[in-house]
Amino acid sequence: MKFPRNTRIFRGQLDAAPFAGVLFLLLIFLLLNSALVFTPGVPIQLPEGMNLPGTTTRTLVVAVDENGQFYFENQIVTQERLAEKLRAAISEARQPLTLVIQADKKVIHDKLMTLWLLARSAGIKEIIHAIRPPVIPAVGPSKSQG
Repeated sequence: MKFPRNTRIFRGQLDAAPFAGVLFLLLIFLLLNSALVFTPGVPIQLPEGMNLPGTTTRTLVVAVDENGQFYFENQIVTQERLAEKLRAAISEARQPLTLVIQADKKVIHDKLMTLWLLARSAGIKEIIHAIRPPVIPAVGPSKSQG
């Protein structure tokens, strides 16, 4: 039994509209995932480190940029205003709070100590410095070698 064939080889011109649509969609996806998109926040280069402990308590985050400017909740604050906000957060919290300091690696030690003393005077007992993992992991001794 022979079945009739309805398909024929296309020998005309291709329509460019579907290809252009797919191309523009790919372009949009690439632009949204690229570094051209502005990410909100404070531009900080954290120092690298490994295996530092974290915390299980609720945290407050204060950022310090390379110029020594303090940021709380992504807003520039003065030392006096930061002290007020930290005291208010401590009084509202039902459990102990941990301060996470996101300091740029170029910040001078004096600014960090000022922030540390400010947090202690506000009543924060635990302070952690934020780091980022290294780009290339450190090479250590292998456990299989004996």
